[in-house]
Amino acid sequence: MSITFDLIRGHTDAIILSYLCDGDSYGYQINKDIMKATDNQFELKEATLYTAFRRLEQTGLIQSYWGNEAVGARRRYYTITDAGRDAYTGLKQEWQHSKVILDKLLT
Repeated sequence: MSITFDLIRGHTDAIILSYLCDGDSYGYQINKDIMKATDNQFELKEATLYTAFRRLEQTGLIQSYWGNEAVGARRRYYTITDAGRDAYTGLKQEWQHSKVILDKLLT
């Protein structure tokens, strides 16, 4: 069974911040990592991913820079800021609280 997008819709920012907590990355790699982590059951649409990157950058939670690839196209990398780490901690706590509530409602 694949994960429906509706279940994850409000958590896109938290998912991206989670991956950036582990180190700088770029959109395609983050999406590949998400697919691998979910056994190909979930993939962020490209438009959703890059809209989230813009929103996170505008709010100061991430920063971007161009990589220096020797081969292939240049990639835009994203790095999490201190404010982004704080936001991720809060978003993760919200998710954990929501999960507790849903577990109580869906038993």
